[in-house]
Amino acid sequence: MDTRPRRRRWPIVAAGVAAFTASAAIFSQIAFAATLFSDNFEDGDLGGWSKSGGTWAVVSDGSKALHQSNSGSENAREFAGDTGWTNYTVSARVKPASLASNGFAGLLARATSSTTFYRLALVPGSVQLQAVSSGSVTVLGQLSRTVSTGTWYTLSLTVSGSTVSGSVDGTPVGSGSSSVASSGRIGVQTAYAAASFDDVTVSDAAGPAPTTTSPPVTPTPTSGGGGGSTPTGSWPSSTGSVSVSGTIKVSGSLDGGMQRYCCIGDGSQSESQDPMFELADGATLKNVIIGSPAGDGVHCLGRCTIQNVWWEDVGEDAATFLGTTGGDSYVIGGGARSASDKVFQHNGNGTVHISGFYASDIGKLYRGCGNCTNHYERHVTVDNVLLNKAKYVVGINTNWGDTATLTRVVVQSSSGIHICAEYTGVAKGSEPKYLGDGMGDGHCNFKSSDITYK
Repeated sequence: MDTRPRRRRWPIVAAGVAAFTASAAIFSQIAFAATLFSDNFEDGDLGGWSKSGGTWAVVSDGSKALHQSNSGSENAREFAGDTGWTNYTVSARVKPASLASNGFAGLLARATSSTTFYRLALVPGSVQLQAVSSGSVTVLGQLSRTVSTGTWYTLSLTVSGSTVSGSVDGTPVGSGSSSVASSGRIGVQTAYAAASFDDVTVSDAAGPAPTTTSPPVTPTPTSGGGGGSTPTGSWPSSTGSVSVSGTIKVSGSLDGGMQRYCCIGDGSQSESQDPMFELADGATLKNVIIGSPAGDGVHCLGRCTIQNVWWEDVGEDAATFLGTTGGDSYVIGGGARSASDKVFQHNGNGTVHISGFYASDIGKLYRGCGNCTNHYERHVTVDNVLLNKAKYVVGINTNWGDTATLTRVVVQSSSGIHICAEYTGVAKGSEPKYLGDGMGDGHCNFKSSDITYK
């Protein structure tokens, strides 16, 4: 499936707020909140923003983005939102175009004036979490990191009471306590730098501190809970329920505590449905049961980790991997039922790693898109999975250089199953040509002993 055009929303009434059962109060730290503000600049204007210094314009930078071009400006800022906002998380993608030794590009929260706010800043050699009071800077946290021009970074800045925390690409920068500001607007800022800003989003509640997820690493399999242990086909029980009325955007980590999230979409195979979860680059979704209907499941916009997530009824796809900047994404543990077509759809590039997973009544466990608008070389590794009543394990496109590596695959009640189907990928609008099943040919990398039939 193809990603749909991104939409600009400002403001958004608190739709999609979780409706908890009485017993669910103990899970109040789940990072699920209403979106107060969202701007991807695709409409080309700066309505809702107010300028303070610098040279700002909406430009094309892959997609439309807000750009500050005066690298000699000492203080260039754009502000948006409500002065009454208190506890919230603001996130944005930031790409420095030039960066002087004393320069920075950053994201602001609780701005009460042009010189008082909290700031998460990309500076040469590090990312800093700062409290700025009338221009005086106090560093609350710092992460040593190479900051390169021409590279997009996802910044997330959370203010909750007197606690301020930040992350870059899902990796915590730090956390500190400050009384500089109790409420205020959001903003973006540069000093002695030129930079682009995109996908600015504000959610109205502070979730848990983000976990290190950029780049995702292969976690060590653990026993119990479906988090990478040998799958048995048993299904977990939910600990509570969360009512979903719109896509939940995740930056950093969302741990659902094994609650059941429901519902979105109409349960059909329509590719126009919204996903229940949208994971930013480097994000992690874990310990979630997804009820039916689940819309278009989970969308990974870049590298992501999906750990111990269970789909009661897949509907369209359980998860779609859309990132086009390479890297690795991981599905660790969990399970899915009733996917008449496929469980995992790979539209972008990079490698998807699937391990410790259980699936029943499915078409394909994994399919590299064979007729998407853009063609990529894609790779998948499948290890330690249990498939019941499945028609295919994986499907790949040999003409685009796809590979599949399979180990410890157990299939049961799956007569005639295709282990590694090879196709010729085609242009959008046409149907890929099935070439046959491969094994040990450089595309389908496994041997007969890697597959167990029951």
